[in-house]
Amino acid sequence: MTHPAVLALLLLLVASVSWLLRDPAQPGETAPATATHSTERQVDYYLRGLQATTMNELGQPARTLRAAEAKYFKDNDTTELLEPWLTVHQGERPAWEVRSESGWVSADGSLVLLQGEVHIERAAAPGIDPMQIETRDLRVQPREDYAETDEQVRVRSNQNWLDATGMQAWLREPSRIKFLADVKGFYAPPSQ
Repeated sequence: MTHPAVLALLLLLVASVSWLLRDPAQPGETAPATATHSTERQVDYYLRGLQATTMNELGQPARTLRAAEAKYFKDNDTTELLEPWLTVHQGERPAWEVRSESGWVSADGSLVLLQGEVHIERAAAPGIDPMQIETRDLRVQPREDYAETDEQVRVRSNQNWLDATGMQAWLREPSRIKFLADVKGFYAPPSQ
């Protein structure tokens, strides 16, 4: 090989290596997602179609948590839920069904934040009227079957309704609900 041929080959090799090692974020180009530096949290693992049931001391279902998707974050040991659905079982009595758009579970599982619109339902049974509750941003302590919110609340049962601001609910028998402010409602006496 002559000297100019070696020089041309060397220039071609340098150009090829330079093209391979070029910065992907040149003007007019988009850097791949893996090349960007972001502060987004990293998901350690995720589940689709989550269903977990906790049993009571008698070995009967106490509560069941379902979610379309669950993402676990190792950095703070928390879990984010998509379309969570919590069932608080009541033995022979109708269960409380609690659904929301999204949710968050604390590291030790003692706190569940149901975010966005929250729908709570209890079916009818002999001697028990059906009940539907609509609110937003519900804080749930699953081990105590306790829930609370500071948001607007609407309760319906048959033709009866009640509106309030803020609510505390104890879902375990004997179930009870306390409304915190601005309570107004309508009660239709039973027909004879």
